[in-house]
Amino acid sequence: MFSLYFPLAQGMPWLFALALLPTALLRGFWWPARIAGGLGLALVLGAWLQAALDGQDNDRLGLAMLGLVGLLAWVIIEYSWRYLEGEPGQRRYVLALLVTLAAVATVVTSTDLILLVGAWILSSLSLHQLLTFYRDRPQALVVAHKKFLASRLADVCLILAALLLIRASGDSSMALIVEAVNARLQTSGQLGWDLQLAALLLALAVILKSAQLPVHGWLIQVMEAPTPVSALLHAGLVNLGGFLLLRFAPLFSAAVPAQSLLVVVGGLTAVIAALVMMTRISIKVRLAWSTCAQMGLMLLECGLGLYELALVHLLAHSLYKAHAFLAAGETVAQARQHALQPQAPTPSLAGLLLALLLAGLSLALLQGLWAWLLPSQALPLVALAILAVGLAPWCLRRGQVLYGLAMFALLLGAYLLWHQAAAWILQQPGSAAPWPLSVLALLLFLGLYLLQALILARPQGALARRLYPLAFAGFYLDEHFTRLTFRLWPVRAPQVSPRATGDRP
Repeated sequence: MFSLYFPLAQGMPWLFALALLPTALLRGFWWPARIAGGLGLALVLGAWLQAALDGQDNDRLGLAMLGLVGLLAWVIIEYSWRYLEGEPGQRRYVLALLVTLAAVATVVTSTDLILLVGAWILSSLSLHQLLTFYRDRPQALVVAHKKFLASRLADVCLILAALLLIRASGDSSMALIVEAVNARLQTSGQLGWDLQLAALLLALAVILKSAQLPVHGWLIQVMEAPTPVSALLHAGLVNLGGFLLLRFAPLFSAAVPAQSLLVVVGGLTAVIAALVMMTRISIKVRLAWSTCAQMGLMLLECGLGLYELALVHLLAHSLYKAHAFLAAGETVAQARQHALQPQAPTPSLAGLLLALLLAGLSLALLQGLWAWLLPSQALPLVALAILAVGLAPWCLRRGQVLYGLAMFALLLGAYLLWHQAAAWILQQPGSAAPWPLSVLALLLFLGLYLLQALILARPQGALARRLYPLAFAGFYLDEHFTRLTFRLWPVRAPQVSPRATGDRP
């Protein structure tokens, strides 16, 4: 009975595409989109049930990503239906949203590289229409213009990489490309200049798509779009770069130059964006800087060969960021409730360092137990260090050591289970990166934790006073790209209407 679910779930892109025609023609244009979103999620759940019952060896990574796309599509369509009630241009919004969802679903399910590249480009073009939904807002058009140019650079890199991969394998099938990569590694032990260049171009495309330094500014400034569009962008479209790295993991595992580029750019972006986020008050701007930092961390994980960790990170970040943006309207109520609660004391530097030490010791003990139970599934040292830095604050949460340690153990145990699930989904073991890259990643994250600990423990100290103006200005990293953007292709801003400025006629 379940044998039909998997091929139907793979046809989810066509489901959203078929919803375009009745959306454009019918008076109740929201209903085709809502039906497509609910039916798509049901088909993916049925496909997972089929895989569990039949034990079929299908594309697990594509099915996992398709499940994420189906869930986000259903939630965002339902939210948009209520959010845009009474707004003009809703039909245009629904059409662009369906095209975007169809393109993203095609990217994650495609088995042909040419189709993947075409859907990748289409997703960016259709997202541009959503970002400029309010066409009378000059800021929306200016920032979307910056994003448009960065995306076109990413498209060029991806097209060139695809040509090199097809040239090396003789076919555009993803399976044959992976076989060609493995065959060359088994024959000569090296990728060759063409595959090395292809991996480097793919890494550049992902960096541009994921809004990494120094082209990150558009992601931070694109706040004029409707809230569900922000959720779709930060929870879905930006994560396509991480999916591309996971899809071509066998290629990146043997391409040291591409790994180095991902670690350096991703690590620096994560550190700088985390520092800048500490200076922001606006909830949506903080979330945007958080996305920038999270994408940097995801790229660093892929550069280090921690693909299981990267997949868990991708799925968790998508769900969290979608909820955070869609619930941003409740921030005022949450802030009022927080103001009525007793303020937590300022953490001391010794307490923050003790939290890191406890996290490290707990991880070491759990790693020993895990290696004893599952010797082949031991976590690398760099992965343990990243987890220790990320989970250290739970060890001294509000001064409650036992509560913090209990929450830390719960989160760590949950992660280890998800790590095993990610390894099953990827169907391939991760590969260790060169040790200099691991050392660089350790230094970056330990340095970030120590720097943040100093700032939190001494908010009025000399270091915090000197660093705050630079961090508040984003270290002036976006200004150069912005100037270059408008020199190459200036954009003409529309006439500012009373609605855009808030003035009455």
